[in-house]
Amino acid sequence: MSRILTKEAFERLREELHELKTRRRAEVAAAIAEAREKGDLSENAEYAAAREAQRLLEARIAELEALLAQSQVIDISQIDTSRVSLLATVRVLNLSTNREHLYTLVPAVEANVQLGKISVESPIGRALLGRRVGDEVVVQVPAGQMRLKVLEIRYT
Repeated sequence: MSRILTKEAFERLREELHELKTRRRAEVAAAIAEAREKGDLSENAEYAAAREAQRLLEARIAELEALLAQSQVIDISQIDTSRVSLLATVRVLNLSTNREHLYTLVPAVEANVQLGKISVESPIGRALLGRRVGDEVVVQVPAGQMRLKVLEIRYT
């Protein structure tokens, strides 16, 4: 399954992978070597902790390698900007509360509700995809139904 990422997210994940494979691997290897020098490994808590850190590190490296290998970087110039799509910043009016909200639709790995970045896989994200200015949608959210009207679509 291909995952869609922005260029920024792809680069951030690639940099994290590089950091883990270089600096962090060396740090963990040094911690294992230091703990090994302290004698009996069967009763050495430092050694066990260092080995667990190594296991977690290698798991994250494998996760990042798989994610990057399966990712497709989105080209914003190929997007129909008249419709809500990935990377759109959408100003909506909640018709039930008469309050406006601003959402940026991003891939799931980039979602951050505090920053107004919602996943295209979330209920609101899925409901907004493909909509145009003036469209109204009903979204089922944990708190019930939400009626939204699309006021503006921007791509930056």
